[in-house]
Amino acid sequence: MRVDPLASPEQLIKRVYAYAAYRLGDGPDAEDATSDAFERALRYRSSFDPRKGTPAAWLIGIARRSVDEILAARTVLVAEPPEVATHDRDSALRIDLARALAQLDERDRELIALRYGADLTAKQIAAQLDLKTNAVEVALHRALGRLRRELAEPDPAGRIAILEAKSSP
Repeated sequence: MRVDPLASPEQLIKRVYAYAAYRLGDGPDAEDATSDAFERALRYRSSFDPRKGTPAAWLIGIARRSVDEILAARTVLVAEPPEVATHDRDSALRIDLARALAQLDERDRELIALRYGADLTAKQIAAQLDLKTNAVEVALHRALGRLRRELAEPDPAGRIAILEAKSSP
């Protein structure tokens, strides 16, 4: 008897979108990546093997390819910071986080996105990346350390410039 990995899509859609939004930013690109991942999953659902992992991990693997294709298609090398609607603390924190993430290398961003965007465990990430679980745990620990250091580095000029550009007429 075959297991249908898409039998309960509601939670899967949320997890795939969260991963895509973590990598691409919230909005149309994340929606496109999610849609593309599910389109591919529908096309290849017979290839799902529950012995190799969960439906969520299988879908995140598909979504990774969709996200990578969108990233490759982007012509801008540096992502613009998220639009600041208000000057509240949450917006400033999002800008700081986006700046700090942009300073990390692609592997660190991918690990953090898989862990916190897709909510995968180290074991699931290891299966996705064909690594040992311990190697993922160490790499993720180091990536988070680098992210913490980047967040500790003040960038008042960059944030102030962004806030001023958004507030000027």
